[in-house]
Amino acid sequence: MLGAERRQRIMDILGEDGKVYVAKLATEFQVTEETVRRDLEKLECQNLLQRSYGGAVPSEATSADVSFARRSSQNQASKLQIAEAAHSLIHDGDTIMVDSSTTCQMLLNRLAKKQGITVITNSIRLMYDFRASAFRMVCTGGNFRASSCSLTGPVATRMLAGYHADDTIISCKAIDLAGGLMESNDSESEVKEIMMQQARRVILLVDHSKFDKTALVRFGDIGSLSYLITDREPHEEWKKFLAETKVKLLVC
Repeated sequence: MLGAERRQRIMDILGEDGKVYVAKLATEFQVTEETVRRDLEKLECQNLLQRSYGGAVPSEATSADVSFARRSSQNQASKLQIAEAAHSLIHDGDTIMVDSSTTCQMLLNRLAKKQGITVITNSIRLMYDFRASAFRMVCTGGNFRASSCSLTGPVATRMLAGYHADDTIISCKAIDLAGGLMESNDSESEVKEIMMQQARRVILLVDHSKFDKTALVRFGDIGSLSYLITDREPHEEWKKFLAETKVKLLVC
């Protein structure tokens, strides 16, 4: 297993279990504990985790891959404001692709009264939560990721590539002027990349805590967005960049 593959697996385990242990990882990867410590050190340098005695825990300050339930409780007021702003961009009869983010969950709650909406998603959680809604729901197949209640992998991306949507609505773990749009794992990144390609417009829902941060995997260019919706005014450098790339900024 390559170093990059080990580190991705470490982040996956961290997202599912909330902690990783050096000895256990060394056994799983069939490498020395010193090799695992070097992997953890590299991930810590990227602000993706915080080393602790015998292992590591997620870094709250950045973009560790935390569970859906835990993400649902974070920045709720900001997410509700963002969902409200995004609501006005979606019209009766639209087809939308949405990811497994908690902000998209809040948006679908706001869209429930609109007519003829088709929702294409890789989120098992959204399929369950809106099973009795008037939405026409389409879900991908794929590999189940417990931490995000989502389906990923080749089956999911192939299915998404067969659909076209009016809007793709996604969130991300981090956004940076140099780094672009970033996620904490490869599998979610691949899904979001395909979703962005399959829609007429791409709408990013992201609260202020995600700006100028770094995550493990880059999946898209900021300039590929149609709208960026956030809860606080970004600094002037961001405003200038978004204007130059013709990305419409909506601040709640």
